[in-house]
Amino acid sequence: MEWTSALELPMEGRGFALAELGTPYDRLPKRAEGVVREPVWNLSQDSAGMVVSFLCTSPEIHARWTLRKENLAMAHMPATGVSGLDLYVNTADGWRWLAVGVPQALDSAVALCSGLPAGKHEFMLYLPLYNGVHSLDIGVPAGAGAISAAPPRPAHHQAPIAFYGTSITQGGCASRPGMAYTAIVGRRLDRPVVNLGFSGNGRMEPEVADLLVGLSPVPCVFVIDCLPNMNGEAVAASAPALVRTIRAAHPAVPILLVEDRIYASVHSGLMPGQAEANRTNREALRHAYEALQEEGVAGLHYLEAGVQLSTDGEDTVDGSHPTDLGFMRQADAFEAALLPLVAGPSAHL
Repeated sequence: MEWTSALELPMEGRGFALAELGTPYDRLPKRAEGVVREPVWNLSQDSAGMVVSFLCTSPEIHARWTLRKENLAMAHMPATGVSGLDLYVNTADGWRWLAVGVPQALDSAVALCSGLPAGKHEFMLYLPLYNGVHSLDIGVPAGAGAISAAPPRPAHHQAPIAFYGTSITQGGCASRPGMAYTAIVGRRLDRPVVNLGFSGNGRMEPEVADLLVGLSPVPCVFVIDCLPNMNGEAVAASAPALVRTIRAAHPAVPILLVEDRIYASVHSGLMPGQAEANRTNREALRHAYEALQEEGVAGLHYLEAGVQLSTDGEDTVDGSHPTDLGFMRQADAFEAALLPLVAGPSAHL
């Protein structure tokens, strides 16, 4: 085999310069350690949202990677999503799924695909959602072809969509990394994505807000999807400050405030406590949104809960975290909300 390190290829999903990171696959810079809460720092070492782009002429593509954590899976999320790789190919009809890398242990080496037709093809390889990566190499049989860097996106498509949120934003519980709603939206809108979802810890905290405004390149949109980890009181206290911090640093970049998805069991009519939690969260966010607009804060947008998942209750694994079906439904809602925002003048900033 001839192996190429992922570090020699273009990688999207990093929100900070490589020199600022403790390892190349971290989501927050080294200076965040000891500043953000410890759970946020630990989760930032998961590689959610990172994508390696490359061209390949080989009929076979292999991968080998070393993980940070021994737990490959969770009770409600498979190893392919938690710790696996996910390969997509660019076709005449857009990006299409091709293969998944099933993790075997801390160190894995797998054949992703074989029998590919002759010619040069463009690929994206998504990294694990709930595990970190020490190293990643992409391989082809010796003499069978070559791996090279994919061309950059057009200049007006290089600014990423930045998502700040919860376990759902991070990708729980997608069956594979490319099925997180953030990844689906990135493919559909042809934009890089910075995934700052922190499982159980997306709480609109000022320490994270200060990091958000330092993302580079500057995002074309900031998506704030934190309500599943909050209650109405916390939303009322934190949302205005978060928006003001972003707006002070980036006066023209749109901000999309997102209501929490409706718990699936609420649709049964038998879970008033969960319905009340959804209601108070939404009321607090809506009030903050309207108050900020009255203050004259421009460029605020809003995504309601009702369009994100279906009322059939069939699109989550546990009533809260979407399955792949749920993520497709969420992606539909986010795509509709984001399309006019990434197409506007501020998307080119």
